[in-house]
This record gives sequence, structure tokens and C-alpha cells, in this order.
Amino acid sequence: MSRIGIKPIPVPNGVTVDIGSGNAVKVKGPKGQLDQNLTPRLQLIQEDGVVRVVRENDDRELKALHGLTRSLLNNMVVGVTDGYTKTLEIQGVGYRAALQGKNLVLNVGYSHPVTMVPPEGITYQVEGNNRVMVSGINKQVVGEEAARIRGTRPPEPYKGKGIRYAGEFVRRKAGKAGKAK
Repeated sequence: MSRIGIKPIPVPNGVTVDIGSGNAVKVKGPKGQLDQNLTPRLQLIQEDGVVRVVRENDDRELKALHGLTRSLLNNMVVGVTDGYTKTLEIQGVGYRAALQGKNLVLNVGYSHPVTMVPPEGITYQVEGNNRVMVSGINKQVVGEEAARIRGTRPPEPYKGKGIRYAGEFVRRKAGKAGKAK
């Protein structure tokens, strides 16, 4: 039995979960609405303020989809109530970030500033000039956008300059050895 799949998903007050035909799920909450088509091979049961994911048999593929489907549905419920945030840190001399309207402008060692346009449902915040926070209700889109920003200048192993996730450890290398005497 899937340890994650059997857990019920609590639906807080102010959140509505609509399960349509073919497991087309719509979750509406205070922060917005998310739609997703989940696998029709699993059964979604909504009762007493919780949603449960039930599988018919112990088929190998259904076992794999059981926990995944529950996690996707739980991420939708958490997204419309609390939302998701990823924090990035910029390290390096002269490296900085700024907001220009809704767009994020990064000066990270190139000959030109890099402008990032947020996808729909994503907002940027800049603290100081070296912390960027990516926020939204869809966990997958927030993670992809944070990875796209980090990909403009990933941290390099010699000096540690670049854009990294908050709390990310960058393994440092020694560099060139000194001249032998």
C-alpha cells in the first residue's frame, strides 16, 4: 500500500474541489483556481471535507500513480490556500537584481542586463539587490521559473559566483596549485 497515496487530503474552508468526468479536477480557493486532468484509472472520493485517492487493484502501474495523484491533488489544494515561494540568492561582485514593472532585470556579469518576463500567475519580489523570490499558486511553474532564473548564471565552483537557491550548498574547488619550487 502506498504510504502517501492512502493519506486523505484535507480541504480547508473556502476551498472547493470539483471532480469532473475523467478525473478533471478544478480546485478553487482564495488565491485563485487550478485545473488539472488526473489519471482516470484511479478513483477520487470526496466526503466530509476530505478527498481520498483509491485504487482498484495492486497493478504495478496503479501503485506508481497512487502516490503521484495524491501529491498532485494536495499541491493544488495547498497552492490555492497558501501558495508557493522559491528564494534565490545572487552572489558575486557587481551582481544584482532589480524589478522593472513586473519584469526582473538581472546584472550577472554579462555585457548586457538579462530581462526575465514572468509567466502568467508568477510574481517576482526583490529583497535588497541580491535576493529574488518567485511566488505563485502552481508548484510546478514556480519551480520551473526559479530554475530558469538560476540557469542564467548557475553558481561556479571556484569563486561561488552566480545565482543559487537559498540554502543551496555549492561545492568549491581549489583552483590552480601554486608554482612548484
